[in-house]
Amino acid sequence: MRLPEISRIIPIPEGVVINVDARKVTVRGSKATLTRDFSYATEISLETDGKNVRIAAKWPRKKESSLVGTIESHIKNMITGVTKGYTYKLKIVYSHFPITVKVQDRAVMVENFTGERRARKAKILGEVKVKLETDDIIIQGPDLEDVSQTAANIEQMTRVTNKDPRVFLDGLFVFERNEGMD
Repeated sequence: MRLPEISRIIPIPEGVVINVDARKVTVRGSKATLTRDFSYATEISLETDGKNVRIAAKWPRKKESSLVGTIESHIKNMITGVTKGYTYKLKIVYSHFPITVKVQDRAVMVENFTGERRARKAKILGEVKVKLETDDIIIQGPDLEDVSQTAANIEQMTRVTNKDPRVFLDGLFVFERNEGMD
């Protein structure tokens, strides 16, 4: 049975300004400004009145119903990003060959991974900031997707293949995810 309408309402917190222009959502806050284009969702309507954002679909099928929830989650993540930000922490783990990690330009370089001569390289996406501490890499930024994808790129760069993972424990691993930046 199809419902006549499905809608979700997101309250806009104080200090955040949300602009909706032809399915292009811009969220401005104290930490950053994020923009996202939802033009692929032609059956979904997005409206704002300054206090709330309304996401709705008339006579939705299953795809449109799920898209309303997806867009709601994206906008909530954008609001959290511009007010608090996101932080991921990775641990540098090695058993025999000491790994050297450097940040050069917009990339993270890992040298001497399992004794390799060539450095491994992972891109830093968007407005993400990467800091190195003794055995930790701290990744911070306002956009959840950029922060998490940068962390995933770094973790996948040091993935060990064709070896027993119980024996070869070397790598960089995500061990903490938080809302909020320093």
